[in-house]
Amino acid sequence: MSAKTLVHRVEFRGAAKAAFDGPNARDPEVLLSGPAGTGKSFAALTKLHMMALINPGMRGLIVRKTATSLTSTALVTFREQVAQEAIATGIVTWFGGSAQEAASYRYSNGSIIAVGGMDKATRIMSSEYDVAYVQEAIELTENDWEAITTRLRNGRISFQQIIADTNPDVPTHWLKQRGNAGRTTFLESRHEDNPMMYNDDGTPTERGVNYLAKLDALTGPRLQRLRYGAWVAAEGQIFEGYDAAVHLIDPFDIPREWPRYWSIDFGYTNPFVCSRYAEDPDGRLYLYAEIYQTKTLVEDHASILKGILKREPRPHAIICDHDAEDRATLTRHLGISTRAARKGVSDGLQAVGVTVQAGRGRQAAVVHPPRRRCASRPGADRSQETDLHGRGNPRLHLGRRRQRGPGQARRSRL
Repeated sequence: MSAKTLVHRVEFRGAAKAAFDGPNARDPEVLLSGPAGTGKSFAALTKLHMMALINPGMRGLIVRKTATSLTSTALVTFREQVAQEAIATGIVTWFGGSAQEAASYRYSNGSIIAVGGMDKATRIMSSEYDVAYVQEAIELTENDWEAITTRLRNGRISFQQIIADTNPDVPTHWLKQRGNAGRTTFLESRHEDNPMMYNDDGTPTERGVNYLAKLDALTGPRLQRLRYGAWVAAEGQIFEGYDAAVHLIDPFDIPREWPRYWSIDFGYTNPFVCSRYAEDPDGRLYLYAEIYQTKTLVEDHASILKGILKREPRPHAIICDHDAEDRATLTRHLGISTRAARKGVSDGLQAVGVTVQAGRGRQAAVVHPPRRRCASRPGADRSQETDLHGRGNPRLHLGRRRQRGPGQARRSRL
């Protein structure tokens, strides 16, 4: 039986070409970083496919944060642009997975490329691989990334590699920091690298003109990231270490033994805010619920808080704004003493900034979307998320807790 011959012509430039034959093409960790539409995914998937074709028995992995997100992204590119000839001729076939094995593309030479998400990692993480491709790597935590690297030990090719692509995020993202430290090789991808966007002479194609016009219409950090490939923070963001991929997590049942803290900022015309935190055994703070309401008297808020006390553990501390009259009213109605917040803006911002960075360093997802009792006035925004862009409560709370001094046994995480 004669061997099947495949012809698949492709042109690579810039970062995509460097991923194949550049001086860092075999580095253990390689990231194609750049704007949207530069061909990063196509290049990484083509490299993975080529390696599976020429290395019998190779084991590869295509992975993203969630398995479902691959269906409409990387797998479409792989099936329709990268491996279409191999699939059409039967050299590559699809296996839908089983209870024991992850879904995968199977090659006639014994190679496989498994497919999965880190949200359902059991099947993909029980195997060994030679090369893993991570799509949109900023979605992962550093724990996810390093867990994948531990599976790169199949040994069927001369080097083992995790290759990934991403659009930029904030400059303090763990992935950018990993590149700055020299642990991950960054290959900067640009629109000029993509033959679909630019001709050989450097002029944009018709498709390129239309697509770049859409990117040029973006504003703020989206323009800088998706058009120009810059790792920039959002305008007005005070805490640059804040990263939604790290600091926003899904709700979970909080153990009753975890200490609770309430942070209260009084207001009537401006909103009254009561944020409720739980502290885990490692000292990380979880913002799990919040009242955010205008046009309501303190005694009415106290009535709501008394109801909360009936179903939740009593807080270790209630840290309040300095308003003496409102504090006295709250204390009288609750029957619990409160503490005055340390109101220095600089101290408070530094305290939150330090804890945000500390949470990142331990890959701690420490704030999840809280249950919120929103303002009931007409036109109130009922979908507003808790953020770390300067609202008083996290600053008041951390500013007060850090008075325990440098000898404290645990550091709070926010």
